[in-house]
Amino acid sequence: MTDRSLPEVSQPQSGGLAATSNPIAHILNRFQPSPEAVVLLLAVLIGGGTGMGVVTFHYLIELVHDVAFVNLMGTLSAWGAWTIALVPTLGGFIVGLMLTRRQDFGPGLSSLIAAASGSATRHAILQRLQPVTKMVAASVSLGSGASLGPEGPSVEIGANFGVLLAHVLQVSQERQRLLLGAGAAAGLAAGFNAPIAGVFFALEVVLGTTFANSAVSVVLLAAVVSALVAQIGLGGQPAFALPVYEVRSPLELPLYVGLGIAASLISVAYTQLLLWGRACFRGQVKGFAWLGRVPLPMHPVIGGACVGLVALLYPQILGIGYETIEAMLQDVEFSLLLLLILLVLKLVTTAISMGSGLVGGVFAPAMFLGASLGAAYGKILAALLPQVGMYMAGPPAYAMVGMAAVLAGSAKAPLTAILLLFELTRDYRIVLPLMAAVGLSVWLVERLKKSVTPESSANLQQLNLNLVGDEDREIVQQILVREAIYESPLMLPDSMSVSQAGLSMTNAHCRSALVVNPELQLLGIVTLEDINRAIATWENADALLVDICTTDLLYAYTDEPLSEALSRMGARGLHQLPIIDRDRPEQVLGLLEREQIALTCKLAATRKALHPYLKVSLPVEELALPKSE
Repeated sequence: MTDRSLPEVSQPQSGGLAATSNPIAHILNRFQPSPEAVVLLLAVLIGGGTGMGVVTFHYLIELVHDVAFVNLMGTLSAWGAWTIALVPTLGGFIVGLMLTRRQDFGPGLSSLIAAASGSATRHAILQRLQPVTKMVAASVSLGSGASLGPEGPSVEIGANFGVLLAHVLQVSQERQRLLLGAGAAAGLAAGFNAPIAGVFFALEVVLGTTFANSAVSVVLLAAVVSALVAQIGLGGQPAFALPVYEVRSPLELPLYVGLGIAASLISVAYTQLLLWGRACFRGQVKGFAWLGRVPLPMHPVIGGACVGLVALLYPQILGIGYETIEAMLQDVEFSLLLLLILLVLKLVTTAISMGSGLVGGVFAPAMFLGASLGAAYGKILAALLPQVGMYMAGPPAYAMVGMAAVLAGSAKAPLTAILLLFELTRDYRIVLPLMAAVGLSVWLVERLKKSVTPESSANLQQLNLNLVGDEDREIVQQILVREAIYESPLMLPDSMSVSQAGLSMTNAHCRSALVVNPELQLLGIVTLEDINRAIATWENADALLVDICTTDLLYAYTDEPLSEALSRMGARGLHQLPIIDRDRPEQVLGLLEREQIALTCKLAATRKALHPYLKVSLPVEELALPKSE
């Protein structure tokens, strides 16, 4: 099957063993269905399975909520209002009991993406998949009041289903990521009843820029089927009702720019507090080292107790928070002080809930933060600029835009945030304020977090290298350019004609070539794009190669870390760099290409993963790929 939207099912490797253990793969290999049939089958399987999983998940949350806050609280409330703090604590206790049987509840979405991108940990992650256990833990956490959201587990339900289906079908690495993306899209589509936003979430966050146009059909159909199943099981209404967006004047648009700036600050604070919460419970923060000595099953109990104590005074922070968000959007009166208090408390309780091991997502808290920020921002504008009050929309309009801006900044998914709010409001007039606030928020978040996320890591992600942890990145930092060098690049004389150069490059199957003078000194570099452009624009294809090659070059050095050279390539969007010796800059040693960088990094990560299983221990510096002969 050659269509890029299809899974490439591998053939049995050892007689009938693979066929016996994977009957679905055997059937597909035997009957070779049409591409259209495979697309429809995968979409229905992923969409239907994810939709039913999300419906079950929501019913479980409602069941736990009713048992905890209706039945249990109906009995305990006679002892006083303080007993509400016992509910999140009890939920944390149950999650802690579940943790006594296992260290965690399985990999998150980022780990699944890394595994589907070719990480050496794919098999280990597959063994850790526990979708049902994680769904139950999330239901108990959210139903008992943890300050988290249901969309993260919903997305992971779909992603887990996609990974399991990819394993059963024995598909290639590229198709694993496609099925993972289809499952994630189905999960978000069912969770919010927003199939368009689900599709763009998969394309933005999971697939990135690597998806093919034909592959989008699987994601689209899976999202539609999942949303349809969710509508049948949960109803056709969206996750929460939003008011009609009000536009009083186009002159109001610059005010949303200020909201975008504020949203970027909240987004950075939110993501950093989530990291801080995890570090605290690991005992890695000064003053909280004692938490690292507390047994792991006790962490959710501590987290639940903290949330419960805060809820004694501010019960709005309990649980998913959709009711509070709807109240803000329906212009229920919230004082400015209360909005600011809820904003701070939601930041802290979400970090505690996530760090303590309670299970849930971070989308709903981000929207809570955005709604409270936007409503407070609207009130502050009305107080500071009373003369323009007649040209301004009310606080609910700013709350809606604030939701999207904080969600986009924290999840790094601007299109998903814009389309999600557009689907929920079904009002085109909200798009311009959304685009202004979301675009500025995401841009500022990238600038503010540039020091936190090294540029080399971002460039590695562009190469489809989603490394899992800090140890993996340290290995990449230790790889030198000499270990990824291509020592026999095509070298063409500067006096060669364009047509001759093009023929030489096509015969050698080269994307680029080095242009040298008679003394073999480097003058420039020429690519196939340069050749094609010259042939298309020059009447005489016999022009000299020196006239069209790029002479303003960046270089790589054999003794520098690969990450530094990769950063220079990313800054200019280059696919290759000439490698020279520092002592003899006129002498070309080879070529550094993106494809070879990707292979080198993956091989180094694989050698690191194999290290514990080797009989003879290797020093860390030997984990890098040896220089090719």
